[in-house]
Amino acid sequence: MILEFLGGAAFRMVWGEVSAFINKKLEHKQELERMETQERYQAAQHGRNLEAIRLQADMGIKTIEVQSQATLDQFDASAFLEGVKATAVKTGVRWVDAWNASIRPACASWALVMLTAEGFKWATLTDTVQSVASAALGLYLADRTLAKRGK
Repeated sequence: MILEFLGGAAFRMVWGEVSAFINKKLEHKQELERMETQERYQAAQHGRNLEAIRLQADMGIKTIEVQSQATLDQFDASAFLEGVKATAVKTGVRWVDAWNASIRPACASWALVMLTAEGFKWATLTDTVQSVASAALGLYLADRTLAKRGK
C-alpha cells in the first residue's frame, strides 16, 4: 500500500514536472513567434508611415509649385494688361499720339500679312518672327477687346 501510494504519487509528481516543462517550452515558443510577428508588423507599419510622410511632403511641394506658377501666371497677365492699357494713354503731344494711334494698326497689319503668308506657304517664318507677329496681333486685338469692355 505504501509502495502503491509512493508509486502513484511519484508518477504524478514526475508527470506533473514533465508536463509543466513541456507547457513552459510551448509557451516560450509561442511568445517568440508572437514577438517576431509583432516585429514584422511594426516594421511594415514603419515603412507605410515613412511612405505616407514622403507622399505628404511631395504633395506639399507640388502644392507650392502650383501656387507659385499660378502667382507667376497672374503677374504675367497683369503685366500684359498694363502694357495694353499703356498703349492707349494720350500724351498730349499730337505727333506722339498720332504715332501711337497708327503704330498698333500697322503692326497688326504686318502680323496678319506675315501669318497669312506662312499659312499659305508663301513664306516660312522663324520661331522669333512668329512670336513677334503673334504678340503684336494679340496686343492689338486685346486692346480693342478691352476698350470695348471699358477696361
